[in-house]
Amino acid sequence: MSDAVVTVGPVAHGGHCVARLDGQVVFVRHALPGEVVEIRVTERSKRFLRADAVQVLEPSPDRVTPPCPLAGPGLCGGCDFQHVSEEGQLTLLTDVVREQLQRLAGLDWDGRVEAVGPLLDWRTRVVWSVAENGMAGLRRHRSHDVIPVESCPIAHPDIPDVSRQLWDEPRVETIASSTGQRLLVTDASIEDDLEAQVDGVVASDGTVRAGTGTLVEEVRGRRFSVSGSGFWQVHPAAATTLVEAVLAGADVRPDDRVLDLYAGAGLFSAFLAEACAPGELVSVEGNRRASADARGNLADLPNASIVHAPVERALRRGLLGARADVVVLDPPRTGAKEAVPAIAALEPRRIVYVACDPAALARDLATFASLGYRLESLRGFALFPMTHHVECVAVLARA
Repeated sequence: MSDAVVTVGPVAHGGHCVARLDGQVVFVRHALPGEVVEIRVTERSKRFLRADAVQVLEPSPDRVTPPCPLAGPGLCGGCDFQHVSEEGQLTLLTDVVREQLQRLAGLDWDGRVEAVGPLLDWRTRVVWSVAENGMAGLRRHRSHDVIPVESCPIAHPDIPDVSRQLWDEPRVETIASSTGQRLLVTDASIEDDLEAQVDGVVASDGTVRAGTGTLVEEVRGRRFSVSGSGFWQVHPAAATTLVEAVLAGADVRPDDRVLDLYAGAGLFSAFLAEACAPGELVSVEGNRRASADARGNLADLPNASIVHAPVERALRRGLLGARADVVVLDPPRTGAKEAVPAIAALEPRRIVYVACDPAALARDLATFASLGYRLESLRGFALFPMTHHVECVAVLARA
């Protein structure tokens, strides 16, 4: 099909907008609601088409020139909204959260996603792919093709510079911690001058190849050790922002029994344990390395205990007790799913749900509602500027 002209409709979850071509739904990237654009179809299915906006005939007032030369049709797929102003990005994210909550949970949300820090220079953890010529880069959207990248505008300036050498393995992760440490996670050969610029090199299986294999992160004056490429928020302001939102929503009282589910290295657990003392904090994590990190990070808190087990199994086997006053959960992108009924069965006074996917959040909120829990408040945070990703903190109370 030759290029066609469409009028762009609302934003959809996933970094694209919805249009129609000859009655068929088209998900259009690099466009904005209300624009008239020329599109090029990139994928076809019986239910919908995917397309890129290759020429803008009537631009939106929120359209700006992308700061990255690789942000555009057929180029790097790392960002979704480089062509959108900061306020425009917040509006798009807000519209997505609102639509997902209404459609999947029947909830009307009148909030607005909040800006957190700058649009550029924020990503402290970047996983690079390696092109056939050995250069590090990022993948084309919905493709295995690698676009070589010499400089990424959203990457934090302190991460190791992968353009300093050619690579002989397909994956390289670069990390910069909030305390100034720099780490490489890769199985590739590393040239001496680059190795001298980092604090440690870790293999993909966790083996420390050089220097340290642990990074130190600092949040609200407290230090956390995180192994290798273990999970930590990628935006420099994310950890503090989320801790403050969780504490405000949880409204923990002294002597409360608090569960922190999908707890990772213990970020929320540490501050929840301080808040509920002399009550009990139980930190639950299924990943072995993250659970070990949490054990070390919470060692100075006598009221904190660690359970190393998948959350669903721990709940199903009764490892977490029969009751809790407050439950905090930060599940993976797919949501909490089967854990939801078991959490509700604990009859907590408050549930605080931290979510990186509004669709999964909305589905789980609908399940919680059927089990007697209502949404009390919800905040959204733009912790991944230039992308369609958004973090939400939902607070639930018994109806």
